[in-house]
Amino acid sequence: MRDTSASPNATAPQPEEPVSPQGAAAAEPDLVAAAAQEAAALKDKLLRALAEMENLRKRTEREVADSRAYAITAFARDILNVADNMHRALGALDVELRKQADSSLKALLDGVELTERELLNVLDKHGVKKLEPLGQKFDPNLHQAMYEVPDPSVPAGTIVQVVQAGYTIGDRVLRPALVAIAKGASKTEPPGQGETTAA
Repeated sequence: MRDTSASPNATAPQPEEPVSPQGAAAAEPDLVAAAAQEAAALKDKLLRALAEMENLRKRTEREVADSRAYAITAFARDILNVADNMHRALGALDVELRKQADSSLKALLDGVELTERELLNVLDKHGVKKLEPLGQKFDPNLHQAMYEVPDPSVPAGTIVQVVQAGYTIGDRVLRPALVAIAKGASKTEPPGQGETTAA
C-alpha cells in the first residue's frame, strides 16, 4: 500500500545538473585570480610585520644602549660637585704656600691631588669626559659664556678663561663649561678720521 500522507506539493530531490566543461573553465580563472590576490595581500602583511619587528628590534637595541650609556647621568652630575670642590680646595693654596708647607701638609696636598685624579679617571672610565675649552672657539652647545674679557691678542669669541669645567657623557652634554670669552681688538677709528677741519 502506498503512503499518501506526503504532501502533494513536495518534490523529490532533483539530481545536480552536470557542469559543462565551458562553465568549469570560466570559473577556474576567477578562483586563480582570487587566490593570487589573497596570496599577495598575505605576503604584504607578512612583509609589513617583518619590517615592524625589525624596527622594534633596532629601537629596543638603541634604547638599551642609551640606557647603559646614560644610566649614571644623575649620579655623575652629583659627583661633579665633589670634583669641583676638590679642585677649588687645591686651587686655594698658591704656589708660595705649597713651597713653605711642611712635609705632612705636602703629603696631605699630594693625597688630595691623587684623589682628584682618581675621581676624574673613574668618571672617564664610565664615559664622563672633561671638556678642555681654553683657547677654543666658543660653542654654545658645549659652553656657557659668563662674561667677556677685552683681549686684542686673540680673535673675538675665543675662550680665555674657564670658570667651571664642563663635562660630557657619551655624546651628550652633562654640564656646559662656564667660560669667559675674548672681545677681541676694539674697533677704534684711526687718528685724524672723523675730525673736521675749519675752513
